[in-house]
Amino acid sequence: MEICSAETASGRVQGLISSGIRQFKGVPYGASTAGANRFQRPKPPKPWMGARECFGYAPVSPQVPYDVGHDYARLIQFDLNVALGGMGEDCLHLNIWTPGTGRGDKRAVLFCIHGGGFAICSGNHPMYDGAKLAQLGDVVVVSVTHRLSSFGYVNLADLNPSGAWADAGSAGMLDLVAALEWVRDNIENFGGDPQSVTIFGQSGGGWKVSTLLAMPAAQGLFHKAAIQSGSLVSHMHREAATQVAQAFIAQLGLTPATLDKIQDLPWTQILAAQTAIGAHAFAPMVDGIHIPAQPLDPQVASLSDAVPLIISTTLDDAGLFFDRFSMTEQELTATLSAAYGAKAALLEKTYREHFPIKSPYLLYAQIITDTGFRRFAHTQAEAKAARQRAAVYTYLWEWACPAFDGKFGAVHAMDVAASMHNERDAILGAGSADARRMCDTLASAFLAFAKTGDPNNALIPTWPRFEASQRSTLVYDRDTRVERDPHATLRKLWSGMPRAASVLG
Repeated sequence: MEICSAETASGRVQGLISSGIRQFKGVPYGASTAGANRFQRPKPPKPWMGARECFGYAPVSPQVPYDVGHDYARLIQFDLNVALGGMGEDCLHLNIWTPGTGRGDKRAVLFCIHGGGFAICSGNHPMYDGAKLAQLGDVVVVSVTHRLSSFGYVNLADLNPSGAWADAGSAGMLDLVAALEWVRDNIENFGGDPQSVTIFGQSGGGWKVSTLLAMPAAQGLFHKAAIQSGSLVSHMHREAATQVAQAFIAQLGLTPATLDKIQDLPWTQILAAQTAIGAHAFAPMVDGIHIPAQPLDPQVASLSDAVPLIISTTLDDAGLFFDRFSMTEQELTATLSAAYGAKAALLEKTYREHFPIKSPYLLYAQIITDTGFRRFAHTQAEAKAARQRAAVYTYLWEWACPAFDGKFGAVHAMDVAASMHNERDAILGAGSADARRMCDTLASAFLAFAKTGDPNNALIPTWPRFEASQRSTLVYDRDTRVERDPHATLRKLWSGMPRAASVLG
């Protein structure tokens, strides 16, 4: 076993070397968030003497293990969200993969923020393993764990105006700011360049990237950004966040008058109450302090004017929400009619003209993707381009997942594995020739973007920046190509059409 080491501001850490990549797992960037630190802004890690062994993953934010009865959950191994490192409130850690630890190496840093909404998963999940990407591109890859759900996003401030809980509703985002500050202050010791940091994330990771782009405290801590199937254009309303918090403390048997007791409860009781309310009910809100405004509001959009951006979706992103694989044409018609009323017939007719042999399940998944994920991605890209500052690039992933006999189509999270160059992942075909090719084409773009702010490289067609007049988009498929306004008819169909509230029910 070959051991490596590096210095941090808190003490020396030891890692392992595998295939030439130095791997440090479970490196603390903050103190435990238990007890008096619960629902507070993150504190620096306590210094240690000697060398700290960072050979394996550390605990992740408390969460309920995912139900693996759903084939999609099995496909992306959601049962491993809490399997690697365990869980608990001492959950502020980084995992680092680097080809070398020389302070003068100045490698580009790719800072990966995991998905799972604001509620589940962690940077320990196998899909975020950074070894192959670090090896391929001679870069430093960092993944992060942080507080989730109620532990990171419960609006206690509006239940008690004393100021004691002012940071509770944004604690999980403040964790990410602290992690980026740690990168700024320490990453040179791991061979990285603190002046060349790219933040990227998919799904909930994209939501967090969207939020960081509009947080004053995060500015200057990163220099490029990528959002994969996670364009966030509006935060939770404050009134809704307050209602969730009220239900949460009631579930704990507390009132605003006894709120101080919340720091004395075992974390398992907090988790049980969070689960009863619904883990995904907790999310950041515009608090006027840490999150001053909605993400696309000009007063915060200008904060990231100098940051180049990649925005993407997959063709069938929304297929993760439902498993009606045997849906018939009649059931599709009935489902659309219930959601869209008189407009349902036009929807079904238009989509069928464009995708005549697509299964009803996948057609429905694409429709839901277009009204949510894709519409938000279009909105975010248009807003970024309209500011006429740093470039924005868009891509659409259309290559279908070969697993489970292809029934998922171009499913949510396919491009996570590809961007990390993890061709072994089942979602890509477990090391097939197609998987290797798709990994090469997407990872090469991410690496070029991280190093220069421009994703163009020899493995892809010339990728123009997105402009509203042309809407040039790189389409990732077996024949990766650039298209102007792909599926324009479908995009225009949704303009002015409201989202159906019941569509995911």
